[in-house]
Parts: sequence; structure tokens; C-alpha cells
Amino acid sequence: MNTKFESLKASVQEIIDLIAAENNREANNKLLDVSEVLDEMLDFTEEDEELREISRYQVLLNQLHVKLNGEEQVDGE
Repeated sequence: MNTKFESLKASVQEIIDLIAAENNREANNKLLDVSEVLDEMLDFTEEDEELREISRYQVLLNQLHVKLNGEEQVDGE
């Protein structure tokens, strides 16, 4: 399982670095790419441990989205 999440971890760190460098457009593009990867992983994952890890990344990406866009993301909107 660790190898599945290593590239994901690196990508999230890249988003954080882009935000710190105030390169919000590139950070937002990367965030969208990583979100798509997470959605794919979620579609094909059956193990509870992996689902929990994916959920953690989804929460983190949501917080990064709020940081970039200055708004709360509400389910269904």
C-alpha cells in the first residue's frame, strides 16, 4: 500500500510548495489532477485501510482548495 501513496504524498507536497510560492494557478491545476487520481483510487479500492488513507487525502485536498479559493466547499454545491 505504501507505494500507492508515495507519489500521492509527493504531489500533495508539490501543491503545498506551490501555494507557499504564491503560484496559485499552478497549485490549483495540480490539485485538480490529484483529486482525479484520488477519485480513481476510490473507485477501485476495496481494503478498509486504503479507504481510510484516501479519505485523509480527500480532507487535506479540500482544505488546500479552501486555502486557494477562500471559500468553504459544501457537498452538493
